[in-house]
Amino acid sequence: AAYRQAPKQSPTSMSNDTESVLAEVVSASLGGAFSASSLYPLEVLKTKMQAETKGSPPPAVATVVRHQKCSCTCESCQQCSIAADAEAGSKAAAAVSVIRDDSMLGGEEGDDEDNDPPPPQQGMVAYAKQMYAEGGVPAFYAGIETSAIQSATEKALYFFAYTGLKNGYKTLTGNHTIDTLPNLLMGCLAEWAHLPVTLPIDCLTTKIQTDTTGAGPIALLTAMLSEKGMAGMYKGIQAYTVLCLKPAIQYTVFEQVKTMVLAGRRTKPGYNPRNESLGAAEAFFLGMVARTVSTILCFPYVRGKVMLQSTYAEGGAPPGGIPAMVLEMFADGGLGEVFRGIGPELTRGVLSAALMMMAKEKIAVIVRTMLGVRRIE
Repeated sequence: AAYRQAPKQSPTSMSNDTESVLAEVVSASLGGAFSASSLYPLEVLKTKMQAETKGSPPPAVATVVRHQKCSCTCESCQQCSIAADAEAGSKAAAAVSVIRDDSMLGGEEGDDEDNDPPPPQQGMVAYAKQMYAEGGVPAFYAGIETSAIQSATEKALYFFAYTGLKNGYKTLTGNHTIDTLPNLLMGCLAEWAHLPVTLPIDCLTTKIQTDTTGAGPIALLTAMLSEKGMAGMYKGIQAYTVLCLKPAIQYTVFEQVKTMVLAGRRTKPGYNPRNESLGAAEAFFLGMVARTVSTILCFPYVRGKVMLQSTYAEGGAPPGGIPAMVLEMFADGGLGEVFRGIGPELTRGVLSAALMMMAKEKIAVIVRTMLGVRRIE
Protein backbone atom coordinates (compact mmCIF):
# COMPACT_ATOMS: atom_id res chain seq x y z
CA ALA A 1 0.00 0.00 0.00
CA ALA A 2 1.21 3.42 -0.83
CA TYR A 3 1.13 5.97 1.91
CA ARG A 4 1.10 9.71 1.26
CA GLN A 5 2.88 11.64 3.93
CA ALA A 6 1.37 14.98 4.94
CA PRO A 7 3.42 17.87 3.62
CA LYS A 8 5.78 19.30 6.15
CA GLN A 9 6.97 22.84 6.37
CA SER A 10 10.60 22.97 5.38
CA PRO A 11 13.18 24.65 7.63
CA THR A 12 13.68 27.26 4.93
CA SER A 13 9.96 28.00 4.82
CA MET A 14 9.77 28.31 8.62
CA SER A 15 12.82 30.57 8.57
CA ASN A 16 11.19 32.73 5.93
CA ASP A 17 8.02 32.99 8.03
CA THR A 18 10.09 34.07 11.03
CA GLU A 19 11.97 36.60 8.97
CA SER A 20 8.70 37.83 7.44
CA VAL A 21 7.31 38.44 10.96
CA LEU A 22 10.50 40.31 11.84
CA ALA A 23 10.23 42.45 8.72
CA GLU A 24 6.59 43.30 9.51
CA VAL A 25 7.37 44.15 13.14
CA VAL A 26 10.37 46.36 12.39
CA SER A 27 8.72 48.19 9.50
CA ALA A 28 5.43 48.70 11.39
CA SER A 29 7.23 49.97 14.50
CA LEU A 30 9.35 52.50 12.62
CA GLY A 31 6.45 53.52 10.39
CA GLY A 32 4.17 54.01 13.41
CA ALA A 33 6.68 56.17 15.29
CA PHE A 34 7.34 58.24 12.16
CA SER A 35 3.67 58.90 11.38
CA ALA A 36 2.73 59.61 15.02
CA SER A 37 5.53 62.14 15.47
CA SER A 38 4.97 63.83 12.12
CA LEU A 39 1.31 64.58 12.84
CA TYR A 40 1.39 64.95 16.61
CA PRO A 41 -0.08 68.49 16.79
CA LEU A 42 -3.24 67.12 15.17
CA GLU A 43 -3.27 64.30 17.73
CA VAL A 44 -3.24 66.82 20.60
CA LEU A 45 -5.91 68.95 18.93
CA LYS A 46 -8.33 66.08 18.31
CA THR A 47 -7.85 64.67 21.82
CA LYS A 48 -8.64 68.00 23.48
CA MET A 49 -11.71 68.51 21.30
CA GLN A 50 -13.01 65.00 21.92
CA ALA A 51 -12.51 65.34 25.70
CA GLU A 52 -14.89 68.31 25.89
CA THR A 53 -18.64 68.20 26.31
CA LYS A 54 -21.30 70.63 25.10
CA GLY A 55 -20.99 73.99 26.87
CA SER A 56 -17.67 73.15 28.53
CA PRO A 57 -15.23 76.06 28.88
CA PRO A 58 -12.38 76.66 26.45
CA PRO A 59 -9.18 74.74 27.24
CA ALA A 60 -7.34 77.47 29.18
CA VAL A 61 -10.21 78.74 31.36
CA ALA A 62 -9.82 76.13 34.08
CA THR A 63 -6.19 77.07 34.56
CA VAL A 64 -6.98 80.81 34.76
CA VAL A 65 -9.67 80.26 37.39
CA ARG A 66 -7.64 77.81 39.43
CA HIS A 67 -4.47 79.85 39.69
CA GLN A 68 -5.87 83.37 39.87
CA LYS A 69 -5.18 83.79 43.61
CA CYS A 70 -2.29 81.42 44.27
CA SER A 71 0.65 79.73 42.56
CA CYS A 72 -0.28 76.13 43.28
CA THR A 73 -0.64 73.57 40.52
CA CYS A 74 -2.78 71.02 42.35
CA GLU A 75 -5.83 69.47 40.75
CA SER A 76 -8.25 70.94 43.34
CA CYS A 77 -6.89 74.15 44.83
CA GLN A 78 -7.40 74.38 48.61
CA GLN A 79 -5.77 77.76 49.14
CA CYS A 80 -8.31 79.93 47.31
CA SER A 81 -11.41 80.99 49.23
CA ILE A 82 -14.92 80.84 47.81
CA ALA A 83 -14.97 84.58 47.30
CA ALA A 84 -11.62 84.54 45.53
CA ASP A 85 -12.82 81.72 43.27
CA ALA A 86 -15.93 83.69 42.37
CA GLU A 87 -13.86 86.79 41.57
CA ALA A 88 -11.42 84.74 39.49
CA GLY A 89 -14.28 83.10 37.63
CA SER A 90 -15.73 86.50 36.76
CA LYS A 91 -12.38 87.73 35.46
CA ALA A 92 -11.81 84.55 33.49
CA ALA A 93 -15.25 84.83 31.90
CA ALA A 94 -14.48 88.43 30.95
CA ALA A 95 -11.16 87.36 29.41
CA VAL A 96 -12.82 84.59 27.40
CA SER A 97 -15.51 87.03 26.24
CA VAL A 98 -12.84 89.40 24.94
CA ILE A 99 -11.08 86.57 23.11
CA ARG A 100 -14.36 85.40 21.59
CA ASP A 101 -15.36 88.95 20.59
CA ASP A 102 -11.94 89.62 19.02
CA SER A 103 -11.96 86.39 17.02
CA MET A 104 -15.61 86.29 15.96
CA LEU A 105 -16.71 89.94 15.92
CA GLY A 106 -13.59 91.71 14.78
CA GLY A 107 -12.74 93.06 18.27
CA GLU A 108 -16.07 94.77 18.99
CA GLU A 109 -16.92 95.25 22.62
CA GLY A 110 -20.22 94.01 23.56
CA ASP A 111 -22.39 91.97 25.73
CA ASP A 112 -22.50 91.46 29.46
CA GLU A 113 -20.19 88.56 30.26
CA ASP A 114 -22.25 87.29 33.16
CA ASN A 115 -25.27 86.66 30.94
CA ASP A 116 -23.44 85.16 27.97
CA PRO A 117 -24.66 81.71 26.89
CA PRO A 118 -22.07 78.86 26.73
CA PRO A 119 -19.65 79.39 23.85
CA PRO A 120 -20.66 77.62 20.64
CA GLN A 121 -18.80 74.53 19.51
CA GLN A 122 -15.54 75.65 17.93
CA GLY A 123 -14.20 74.41 14.65
CA MET A 124 -10.79 72.81 14.30
CA VAL A 125 -9.03 75.98 13.09
CA ALA A 126 -10.58 78.24 15.76
CA TYR A 127 -9.72 75.74 18.48
CA ALA A 128 -6.13 75.49 17.25
CA LYS A 129 -5.80 79.28 17.24
CA GLN A 130 -7.00 79.44 20.82
CA MET A 131 -4.57 76.73 21.90
CA TYR A 132 -1.73 78.62 20.24
CA ALA A 133 -2.77 81.90 21.88
CA GLU A 134 -2.77 80.27 25.32
CA GLY A 135 0.25 77.95 25.12
CA GLY A 136 2.19 78.68 21.95
CA VAL A 137 3.87 75.93 19.95
CA PRO A 138 4.74 73.76 23.02
CA ALA A 139 1.02 73.22 23.64
CA PHE A 140 0.86 71.14 20.47
CA TYR A 141 3.75 68.86 21.46
CA ALA A 142 2.90 67.92 25.04
CA GLY A 143 3.51 64.18 25.42
CA ILE A 144 5.05 63.56 22.00
CA GLU A 145 7.64 61.17 23.48
CA THR A 146 5.08 58.87 25.08
CA SER A 147 2.91 59.03 21.97
CA ALA A 148 5.79 57.94 19.72
CA ILE A 149 6.63 55.07 22.10
CA GLN A 150 2.98 54.06 22.29
CA SER A 151 2.52 54.11 18.52
CA ALA A 152 5.74 52.19 17.82
CA THR A 153 4.91 49.57 20.45
CA GLU A 154 1.29 49.24 19.33
CA LYS A 155 2.12 48.79 15.67
CA ALA A 156 4.99 46.37 16.40
CA LEU A 157 2.88 44.14 18.67
CA TYR A 158 -0.15 44.35 16.38
CA PHE A 159 1.73 43.24 13.29
CA PHE A 160 3.68 40.62 15.27
CA ALA A 161 0.39 39.01 16.30
CA TYR A 162 -1.34 39.67 12.97
CA THR A 163 1.48 38.28 10.82
CA GLY A 164 1.89 35.28 13.12
CA LEU A 165 -1.83 34.53 12.90
CA LYS A 166 -1.76 34.88 9.10
CA ASN A 167 1.20 32.50 8.81
CA GLY A 168 -0.55 30.02 11.09
CA TYR A 169 -3.76 30.26 9.08
CA LYS A 170 -1.92 29.66 5.80
CA THR A 171 -0.09 26.69 7.28
CA LEU A 172 -3.25 25.09 8.64
CA THR A 173 -5.42 25.69 5.58
CA GLY A 174 -2.76 25.45 2.89
CA ASN A 175 -4.35 28.50 1.29
CA HIS A 176 -2.26 31.62 0.69
CA THR A 177 -5.36 33.76 0.09
CA ILE A 178 -7.20 34.91 3.22
CA ASP A 179 -10.86 35.88 2.93
CA THR A 180 -12.34 39.01 4.49
CA LEU A 181 -13.99 37.39 7.54
CA PRO A 182 -10.90 35.48 8.76
CA ASN A 183 -8.88 38.66 8.15
CA LEU A 184 -11.26 40.68 10.36
CA LEU A 185 -11.15 38.06 13.11
CA MET A 186 -7.35 37.94 13.10
CA GLY A 187 -7.26 41.74 13.14
CA CYS A 188 -9.46 41.84 16.25
CA LEU A 189 -7.31 39.24 18.02
CA ALA A 190 -4.15 41.14 17.09
CA GLU A 191 -5.64 44.37 18.50
CA TRP A 192 -6.41 42.76 21.85
CA ALA A 193 -2.92 41.24 21.93
CA HIS A 194 -1.18 44.62 22.34
CA LEU A 195 -3.64 46.31 24.74
CA PRO A 196 -2.10 45.00 28.00
CA VAL A 197 1.10 46.86 27.09
CA THR A 198 -0.09 49.87 25.08
CA LEU A 199 -3.29 50.97 26.85
CA PRO A 200 -1.45 52.28 29.97
CA ILE A 201 0.82 54.33 27.69
CA ASP A 202 -2.25 55.59 25.83
CA CYS A 203 -3.93 56.62 29.11
CA LEU A 204 -0.82 58.51 30.20
CA THR A 205 -0.56 60.25 26.82
CA THR A 206 -4.21 61.34 27.00
CA LYS A 207 -3.68 62.64 30.54
CA ILE A 208 -0.66 64.68 29.41
CA GLN A 209 -2.55 66.11 26.43
CA THR A 210 -5.61 67.17 28.45
CA ASP A 211 -3.82 68.24 31.65
CA THR A 212 -4.22 71.88 32.76
CA THR A 213 -2.03 71.80 35.88
CA GLY A 214 1.38 72.00 34.20
CA ALA A 215 2.59 68.81 35.91
CA GLY A 216 5.22 66.70 34.17
CA PRO A 217 4.72 63.15 32.81
CA ILE A 218 6.31 61.48 35.86
CA ALA A 219 4.13 63.48 38.26
CA LEU A 220 0.99 62.65 36.27
CA LEU A 221 1.90 58.96 36.13
CA THR A 222 2.53 58.91 39.89
CA ALA A 223 -0.81 60.62 40.53
CA MET A 224 -2.66 58.14 38.30
CA LEU A 225 -1.08 55.17 40.06
CA SER A 226 -1.66 56.59 43.55
CA GLU A 227 -5.35 57.27 42.85
CA LYS A 228 -6.50 53.95 41.41
CA GLY A 229 -3.42 51.78 41.02
CA MET A 230 -2.89 49.81 37.84
CA ALA A 231 -6.65 49.70 37.24
CA GLY A 232 -6.48 53.45 36.59
CA MET A 233 -4.09 52.80 33.71
CA TYR A 234 -6.72 50.78 31.85
CA LYS A 235 -9.50 53.40 31.69
CA GLY A 236 -11.54 53.03 28.55
CA ILE A 237 -10.71 49.39 27.95
CA GLN A 238 -14.44 48.61 27.60
CA ALA A 239 -14.45 50.74 24.44
CA TYR A 240 -12.28 48.12 22.77
CA THR A 241 -15.19 45.71 22.55
CA VAL A 242 -15.98 47.82 19.47
CA LEU A 243 -12.68 49.63 18.86
CA CYS A 244 -10.90 46.32 18.17
CA LEU A 245 -12.77 46.45 14.87
CA LYS A 246 -11.17 49.77 13.88
CA PRO A 247 -7.68 48.52 12.97
CA ALA A 248 -9.18 45.22 11.88
CA ILE A 249 -11.37 47.02 9.34
CA GLN A 250 -8.52 49.36 8.35
CA TYR A 251 -5.88 46.70 7.74
CA THR A 252 -8.37 44.22 6.25
CA VAL A 253 -9.46 46.80 3.66
CA PHE A 254 -5.80 47.61 3.00
CA GLU A 255 -4.68 43.98 2.73
CA GLN A 256 -7.61 42.83 0.60
CA VAL A 257 -7.24 45.63 -1.94
CA LYS A 258 -3.45 45.29 -1.88
CA THR A 259 -3.77 41.57 -2.65
CA MET A 260 -5.97 42.37 -5.63
CA VAL A 261 -3.55 45.04 -6.88
CA LEU A 262 -0.55 42.68 -6.62
CA ALA A 263 -2.48 39.82 -8.23
CA GLY A 264 -3.39 42.07 -11.17
CA ARG A 265 0.22 43.16 -11.45
CA ARG A 266 1.38 39.52 -11.81
CA THR A 267 -0.77 39.02 -14.90
CA LYS A 268 0.82 41.89 -16.79
CA PRO A 269 3.65 41.29 -19.31
CA GLY A 270 7.10 42.01 -17.97
CA TYR A 271 6.14 41.26 -14.35
CA ASN A 272 9.11 41.41 -12.00
CA PRO A 273 8.85 38.86 -9.12
CA ARG A 274 10.85 41.22 -6.92
CA ASN A 275 8.19 43.88 -7.27
CA GLU A 276 5.99 42.50 -4.46
CA SER A 277 5.14 45.77 -2.74
CA LEU A 278 2.94 48.77 -3.43
CA GLY A 279 4.39 51.99 -4.73
CA ALA A 280 4.58 54.96 -2.36
CA ALA A 281 1.59 56.70 -3.95
CA GLU A 282 -0.45 53.47 -4.04
CA ALA A 283 0.21 52.71 -0.38
CA PHE A 284 -0.46 56.32 0.65
CA PHE A 285 -3.81 56.51 -1.15
CA LEU A 286 -4.96 53.05 -0.07
CA GLY A 287 -3.99 53.80 3.53
CA MET A 288 -6.11 56.97 3.43
CA VAL A 289 -9.18 55.15 2.14
CA ALA A 290 -8.86 52.30 4.64
CA ARG A 291 -8.46 54.64 7.62
CA THR A 292 -11.39 56.84 6.55
CA VAL A 293 -13.75 53.87 6.44
CA SER A 294 -12.68 52.50 9.84
CA THR A 295 -12.68 55.92 11.57
CA ILE A 296 -16.20 56.91 10.51
CA LEU A 297 -17.62 53.53 11.54
CA CYS A 298 -16.00 53.51 14.99
CA PHE A 299 -15.74 57.21 15.92
CA PRO A 300 -18.45 57.36 18.65
CA TYR A 301 -16.49 54.76 20.62
CA VAL A 302 -13.21 56.58 19.92
CA ARG A 303 -14.65 59.68 21.57
CA GLY A 304 -16.14 57.61 24.38
CA LYS A 305 -12.71 56.16 25.16
CA VAL A 306 -11.10 59.62 25.29
CA MET A 307 -13.84 60.92 27.61
CA LEU A 308 -13.40 57.95 29.94
CA GLN A 309 -9.68 58.72 30.14
CA SER A 310 -10.19 62.46 30.72
CA THR A 311 -13.65 63.91 31.49
CA TYR A 312 -14.84 60.84 33.44
CA ALA A 313 -11.38 59.95 34.79
CA GLU A 314 -12.24 60.79 38.40
CA GLY A 315 -15.80 59.51 38.73
CA GLY A 316 -15.58 56.54 36.40
CA ALA A 317 -17.92 55.55 33.58
CA PRO A 318 -21.58 56.54 33.96
CA PRO A 319 -24.25 53.83 34.30
CA GLY A 320 -24.72 52.15 30.97
CA GLY A 321 -21.12 52.71 29.89
CA ILE A 322 -20.19 54.09 26.49
CA PRO A 323 -23.54 53.35 24.78
CA ALA A 324 -25.26 55.50 27.43
CA MET A 325 -22.63 58.22 26.93
CA VAL A 326 -23.25 58.22 23.17
CA LEU A 327 -27.02 58.44 23.67
CA GLU A 328 -26.53 61.31 26.13
CA MET A 329 -24.32 63.17 23.67
CA PHE A 330 -26.88 62.65 20.92
CA ALA A 331 -29.65 63.98 23.19
CA ASP A 332 -27.55 67.06 24.05
CA GLY A 333 -26.48 68.05 20.56
CA GLY A 334 -27.41 65.47 17.95
CA LEU A 335 -24.88 63.90 15.60
CA GLY A 336 -22.73 67.05 15.80
CA GLU A 337 -22.09 66.37 19.49
CA VAL A 338 -21.52 62.64 18.96
CA PHE A 339 -18.97 63.35 16.22
CA ARG A 340 -17.31 66.32 17.97
CA GLY A 341 -13.63 66.33 16.99
CA ILE A 342 -14.02 64.06 13.96
CA GLY A 343 -12.39 66.74 11.75
CA PRO A 344 -8.92 66.54 13.33
CA GLU A 345 -9.43 62.81 13.99
CA LEU A 346 -9.97 62.14 10.29
CA THR A 347 -7.25 64.56 9.19
CA ARG A 348 -4.66 63.15 11.57
CA GLY A 349 -5.82 59.55 11.33
CA VAL A 350 -6.03 59.43 7.55
CA LEU A 351 -2.66 61.13 7.01
CA SER A 352 -1.07 59.10 9.80
CA ALA A 353 -2.33 55.80 8.38
CA ALA A 354 -1.24 56.80 4.88
CA LEU A 355 2.24 57.82 6.06
CA MET A 356 2.56 54.74 8.25
CA MET A 357 1.55 52.29 5.52
CA MET A 358 3.74 54.06 2.94
CA ALA A 359 6.76 53.98 5.29
CA LYS A 360 5.99 50.41 6.37
CA GLU A 361 5.85 49.13 2.80
CA LYS A 362 9.21 50.69 1.92
CA ILE A 363 10.94 49.72 5.17
CA ALA A 364 9.62 46.15 4.86
CA VAL A 365 11.18 45.86 1.39
CA ILE A 366 14.54 46.98 2.79
CA VAL A 367 14.34 44.56 5.74
CA ARG A 368 13.32 41.63 3.53
CA THR A 369 16.14 42.41 1.12
CA MET A 370 18.60 42.37 4.02
CA LEU A 371 17.13 39.05 5.24
CA GLY A 372 16.93 37.56 1.74
CA VAL A 373 13.17 37.01 1.88
CA ARG A 374 10.72 37.51 -1.00
CA ARG A 375 7.13 38.10 0.07
CA ILE A 376 4.52 35.82 -1.45
CA GLU A 377 0.86 36.88 -1.25
